[in-house]
Amino acid sequence: MTVRFRRPLIASVLAAAAFAVVGCGTGAGPTGATAAGGAPQPGGTLRFAVSSDQGCVDPQQVASTDSIYFARQIVDSLTDQDPRSGALVPWLATTWQSSPDAKSYTFTLRENVTFADGTPLDAEAVKANFDRIPQLGLRAQLPKAYLAGYAGTTVQSPTRFTVSFAEPNVQFLQGTSTHSLGILSPATVARSEDDRCTAVVGSGPFAVRDYVRNSSITLAKRPGYAWASPLSNHQGEAYLDTLDFRIVPESGVRTGSLVSGEVDAIGTIGEQDEAPLTDAGAQLLARPNPGLVLGLGLNLSTPVVADPTVREALSLAIDRQEIVDAIYPSQTRPATSVLASTTPSFADESALLGFDTGRAKSLLDAAGWVPGPDGIRAKDGARLAVPVSFVSNFSTNKPALELVQQQARVVGIDVQLLEVPISTVAAQLQSGDFVANWANLTRADPDILRSSFSTAGVNTYRFPRGPLDASLTAQASEPDPVKRTAIVRQAQEIMVREKYYVPVVELTTVLGVGANVHDVTFDAASRVQLHGAWKSQ
Repeated sequence: MTVRFRRPLIASVLAAAAFAVVGCGTGAGPTGATAAGGAPQPGGTLRFAVSSDQGCVDPQQVASTDSIYFARQIVDSLTDQDPRSGALVPWLATTWQSSPDAKSYTFTLRENVTFADGTPLDAEAVKANFDRIPQLGLRAQLPKAYLAGYAGTTVQSPTRFTVSFAEPNVQFLQGTSTHSLGILSPATVARSEDDRCTAVVGSGPFAVRDYVRNSSITLAKRPGYAWASPLSNHQGEAYLDTLDFRIVPESGVRTGSLVSGEVDAIGTIGEQDEAPLTDAGAQLLARPNPGLVLGLGLNLSTPVVADPTVREALSLAIDRQEIVDAIYPSQTRPATSVLASTTPSFADESALLGFDTGRAKSLLDAAGWVPGPDGIRAKDGARLAVPVSFVSNFSTNKPALELVQQQARVVGIDVQLLEVPISTVAAQLQSGDFVANWANLTRADPDILRSSFSTAGVNTYRFPRGPLDASLTAQASEPDPVKRTAIVRQAQEIMVREKYYVPVVELTTVLGVGANVHDVTFDAASRVQLHGAWKSQ
């Protein structure tokens, strides 16, 4: 066991992490597979407790990890991505070819694939999906970004089609491996956005049986399923009869439910959960999430964070290692760039992410921010306040931000915490009615930066046009992997140097899984795969 020593923490953080102790868990392989438990036994129900419900079951309209846990089980994708090598392999598509200019991609589909409603998954169905996605609202930010510049899909036969773009789009192919571009039935595609959030039909190994918002979602095994990805640890029908996802917001309740056997698996593990779970014989499965790290997304149209001195001082005030040690599971690491270290083309920018309260104070002093009687600075009659919106879909979010709040106060910045319902986040970001928000986005491709920060896209954070735009646009059209990596590294350096986004923690997906649950795995985006999972008696 490795014991990690922590510095003393302020009282409210201790209260938020009241059960914090050091523990060690059952290790997982590169894809997070549970240990072998003999011959798989078919049947039974896997009861999975998650912390929140985004209010939607449509894989093309969910971005919350808790919702993706079940969404990934109901759709298949054109390709799959090897979590070890990053290579793309066939799934629904048996072959594909891309044009030299990366403006078109021609796919050949495997035959005899059907949706849960019995309709065939053919080229027309794929076209219907891709034609509809650009028309969806902000909930579909991820798939819309993957289809940036979409010019249409041409069907040559029931199993052959070509997807075309107005501009080069090298990241599209990786996008076809994600749940966000998972293929839904034409009948589902034709429904309104809100109706799709209540029920969808996919071609995956499980189908939606029942959904009660903010309470539960039940998935049932699909008889006859026979088109799993070659990367799956199982071919054929799922072993489990039913997946029962339950919404349990309280971290301690989730942990207690797994320890008592009331549920079989839980998500969103905090540091305080490790010892109780491992002491009870539970497995801890972990895989770092690629993509945009957990951090502060700043609305640059608001005066306080439009000030580069404030952004720099805020970043310097944050002790990332202390936050990781105090709040997160032992598998977690501090952020060293805006991209997680597991993301292709990651560049270590830790030299620009130092912790230095003295320098932070000096910068604010020089900029005219004067400490008040309570220690919070002011300038021209305005307090140095940075409201941060967050949701409690991770039990670690609030205590982590409480520690950020205390660290920032040392240099005179008043970080104000504003908890909002997860179902309202998309509308809030779209309206621009926020100063900062606690954010991350998972994707095993660096184009996640363009989809989040390009001024030519949704531009959630109201970025001004500048050098960053050029880098984000250039990497999306560069087919040479080496040249693309160099451009992506340039984009990361700009973002970290300017503190357009303040990285804090590399999110790691950690699951608590009962000792009698086997073969739970993660895909390349650290999304849970339950097709081959099973329970022993």
